[in-house]
Amino acid sequence: MKHKWDTWKGRYCMEAFRAVNFAVFPHRGVLGSGESRKSMEEMVRRIHTNWVIFTPSGMQKTPYSEEIRYDGEKSCTDEELYDMIRYAQSLGLKVALKPTVNCDNGVWRARISFFDHDVPCEPKWGNWFESHIAFQKHYAQIAQQAGCELFLAGCEMTMTEHRETEWRKLIAEVRTVYDGPVGYNCDKYGEDHITWWDAVDVIASSGYYPIDDWDNQLDRIEKVVKKFQKPFLFSEAGCMNIHGSAQVPNNWELQGEEDDAEQADWYRAMFTACRKRDWVKGFGIWDWPGNLEGLSPYAVCGRPAENVIAEEYGRRE
Repeated sequence: MKHKWDTWKGRYCMEAFRAVNFAVFPHRGVLGSGESRKSMEEMVRRIHTNWVIFTPSGMQKTPYSEEIRYDGEKSCTDEELYDMIRYAQSLGLKVALKPTVNCDNGVWRARISFFDHDVPCEPKWGNWFESHIAFQKHYAQIAQQAGCELFLAGCEMTMTEHRETEWRKLIAEVRTVYDGPVGYNCDKYGEDHITWWDAVDVIASSGYYPIDDWDNQLDRIEKVVKKFQKPFLFSEAGCMNIHGSAQVPNNWELQGEEDDAEQADWYRAMFTACRKRDWVKGFGIWDWPGNLEGLSPYAVCGRPAENVIAEEYGRRE
């Protein structure tokens, strides 16, 4: 399927990116279940989403491992992913693919790092990037063959982002197999630390900002958007239904009492602040589960936050 960049710049994409991160980091079998199809149907029906973001996992043992694998139980099969993309398309959804590296030992991917100079018997950037490029190209080929409308080549790889030469090579390699728009999802507070935004078509970020700090952060991000003149998305945005999460929505380890109202208030604050910034082209809500019986603290379905999102997404139709 051939993609047209002019289409991406057109009104229907730029003003209507109403996305959800669906069944995030799906283990083998999750996307192939009937429950996932039922859940996606409910998502489309209930919150007016017109995009879905899939996040297939690549796994490395530790943040210092050089090899990324995507053929184990913690990764969906290509067949499952193809089938779910086609099902999403049959429901009228546009599809973004965001292949994401995770560590088997539970360490956050932003910690992946190596010595900046090669040292014998130590893991090396060159080996890791070779594996990362192969991982991203594998899913870029799927995105091309399945007709996905956006490819996000990585997510929250904070301690790798200073390796500008390698990242430019990765983006260039992705473009050899995928001819649609290519972006990258940086972590919160990282938008103004990346020097190679000119290499991508779309700037994306994880929007986990404190409930009372949105305007300050949007002021900062706006300078980046103006400098690089690229479309901007919060391809992740979310808050747990845990008391206190609205101040630290990025802290998935926060413990406390459930507070559905606080989660809903956080979404209201984000939408209200972003509504005043026409350069924020959309959101990827984090998250909607593949099984409606298994809700994470970030899940919005069946909670007051769902109604807030449905109202905002309905406004953006």
